[in-house]
Amino acid sequence: MGIPREIERKFLVTGGDVPRIGKARHIVQGYVSSNGVATVRVRVCDGQAKLSIKDRGSPPGQGRAEFEYDIPLDHALYLLRQVCPLPPVEKLRYMITFGGHEWSVDEFLGENRGLVLAEIELDSRDAPFLAPHWVGEDVSSDPRYHNSFLYRNPYREWCDGPAPDPARWTGSEAAA
Repeated sequence: MGIPREIERKFLVTGGDVPRIGKARHIVQGYVSSNGVATVRVRVCDGQAKLSIKDRGSPPGQGRAEFEYDIPLDHALYLLRQVCPLPPVEKLRYMITFGGHEWSVDEFLGENRGLVLAEIELDSRDAPFLAPHWVGEDVSSDPRYHNSFLYRNPYREWCDGPAPDPARWTGSEAAA
């Protein structure tokens, strides 16, 4: 059994119309740790809880190791309330099939309200895919759009001006 890898592309959603297809899933997630080598995230969605560990990534195109485990809901709620140092990232997620691929469209809430991102997971970084008309700028390589960055630097604090420079963070959340 090999190491599970995540290879994803991330895009801004354009045009102001969030593609709301189907029932949205409400996601609440916080970060237990982010140390430059890996991030440890706790997520609650639809009454289910997961603990995820992601490394900072391999050479371009190879993705990053991602380990994800089911945990009891009460454990996740404890971690979110007692261990995670900041309020969680909240978002509504819509799943949309387009061009033979499944897209996740995340409409952020709270301090990240106004940000809408679309993600697609691929077999390789340069795998071909068709993009829907609402897919805009590719921000896959921009660490400011990683959830771990948004956790520490909410979108509302920088959406109308320059975002904080990820290279100047304490820790290295840019890797996750």
